[in-house]
Amino acid sequence: MANRNWKIDGEETVGIDGAVVKWEDHRYFTLSYNGQTFSGEVLEEKTESNFLLIKLNHRVFEIRKQGELDDLISAMGLDIPKVRKLKELQAPMPGRIVNIAVTIGQELKIGDDILSLEAMKMENVLKAEGIGVVKEINIKNDDVVDKGAILIEFE
Repeated sequence: MANRNWKIDGEETVGIDGAVVKWEDHRYFTLSYNGQTFSGEVLEEKTESNFLLIKLNHRVFEIRKQGELDDLISAMGLDIPKVRKLKELQAPMPGRIVNIAVTIGQELKIGDDILSLEAMKMENVLKAEGIGVVKEINIKNDDVVDKGAILIEFE
């Protein structure tokens, strides 16, 4: 029988012959394979995009069947997420610099901590919203900055 390509939790896998699925109703099923039985439940179903979210024996899995359209999208490079390149970090509000978490020359990924800014007695951690390399740090700890001030520049 032909291989069936699936993505389970984002990992490519090939369908296995010999597995038997018995449906109890539209939501609950039993999966038998190699003498073992697993209880299953369909948590979410999006047939138009070949997507299932299922629970097997208390573990949740995202399952997606890969089709011809997925291969075309991948071949065209349209499945690669766009990543913004950082140019500068401006102060989103007036406040006091509490902690600078980066150094000159450091490479940043999306979500990395850059610095902490205290405003109205609350500490706000500013995180990278793109990728970049720290070129210049225009502030130091305990500096008071105005909204819009350029705090850090990136290459």
